Amino acid sequence: MKVGVLAFLTEYSGNPGAIAREAEKIGFESFWVAEHLVLPASYATYYPRSSDGKVPEFYGYLIDPFVALAMAATTTSKIKLGTGICLLPERNVIETAKAAASIDHFSNGRLILGVGAGWFPEEARIMGVDFTKRWKHLRESVEALRVLWTKDVASYEGEIIKFPPVKLGPKPAQKPAPPILIGAHDPKYALKRVARYGDGWCPGGLSPEKARECIPQIKKMAKEEYGRDPEKLEFGVLVMGAAPTAVTLKRYREAGISRVVMAAAGSAHGDGIKAIRELESVVASAADLW
Repeated sequence: MKVGVLAFLTEYSGNPGAIAREAEKIGFESFWVAEHLVLPASYATYYPRSSDGKVPEFYGYLIDPFVALAMAATTTSKIKLGTGICLLPERNVIETAKAAASIDHFSNGRLILGVGAGWFPEEARIMGVDFTKRWKHLRESVEALRVLWTKDVASYEGEIIKFPPVKLGPKPAQKPAPPILIGAHDPKYALKRVARYGDGWCPGGLSPEKARECIPQIKKMAKEEYGRDPEKLEFGVLVMGAAPTAVTLKRYREAGISRVVMAAAGSAHGDGIKAIRELESVVASAADLW
């Protein structure tokens, strides 16, 4: 079982490179950073994870994930570097392809691109996204990324993403490309999306029981509907709140989960190093499974 840690990095967290270096020292397999590009000053969306329904204020102050991971790449040598998650429809896909490939190139192939379509309509509109088409926007963006990363001359013609033949470098160190994991939460729709175009799935709050139910469905669809090799897909889960016990980690592993990513929520408001140290016990619990 691989154990990663997700940091919500703001100006109060400390240096991203130092935080990532500590995560590597502790023994985390991967270091992930969250993204929201902007927090609308007013909105009507209800946020179910807070007691008052308000979106956390720090969402508007998160450090750009590619800047943070670039800093992390310079202070580490082994730990995987992930976006958890990149709101891909809200970004220019060509700029994102270049930033991601640059990090993967200079980190010697350590990037994992976790992506999602977003859940915040007001934020999406500000960033020029048609919220009703955000999942199509995400799929086309993922397809375009792979073309830009793998072709000497790349072009894409979708409904939303369009660009003529271009040359873009550097190319990623990982061949054919860095893995792209889908962070969708709703199993009703997520399963088909992962089966169609994801390299894996890493939703938030998925229980071992739900993982056991959903993973075989994804693999079946990947093979039968899209002609893909289901054994190449990777499955993880983002855990918010209390750290899972060794028993829970074992149940995740038996359900087909190979990576558990722990959210260090305290990193948004204070010492990021302290926040990830508080999750050190999960690394030891996972090691005990082997």
